[in-house]
Amino acid sequence: MTPSGAGPTLVVVVAVAVLFGCGVILLLERSLTRILLGVIMLGNGVNLLILLGGRPGGAPIVGTGPVERMSDPLPQAMVLTAIVITFGLTAFLLAVAYRSWYLTGDDEVPDDLEDRQIIRRAARNEVGAADHGGEGPDADPEQVDPEPARRRLRRGEEA
Repeated sequence: MTPSGAGPTLVVVVAVAVLFGCGVILLLERSLTRILLGVIMLGNGVNLLILLGGRPGGAPIVGTGPVERMSDPLPQAMVLTAIVITFGLTAFLLAVAYRSWYLTGDDEVPDDLEDRQIIRRAARNEVGAADHGGEGPDADPEQVDPEPARRRLRRGEEA
């Protein structure tokens, strides 16, 4: 906050923007460790942003000064709650990353089987499922695959 209490300084606003930007970039990575760091950075950015929404002033304790000069206690309470939520989510993601590393030897998120099929079909310019209605592939918005893709792949049939 500025010394006059008018609002946030440019440094704090830039810090929030950097935390958000780096957090989003890290969330888009495939490594669970980087995703975890992105969640932590986003959590810190949100906490700082919530604090910027409060009124600056003295301690919000009744009897220590005039009420109009006290800071707003609601953003502080919200930040404490957000810290607890971020800590819980961080602990969960850390457990998932450790379990992934323990089972596979790395913490990289693999491609989904359905994603690979969609990429292959798009490369061949193929329709996702057979057209049983006779309207053509572009006229039927409710094309449904009659059987889940994993069962077909287990039987050895390539999509």
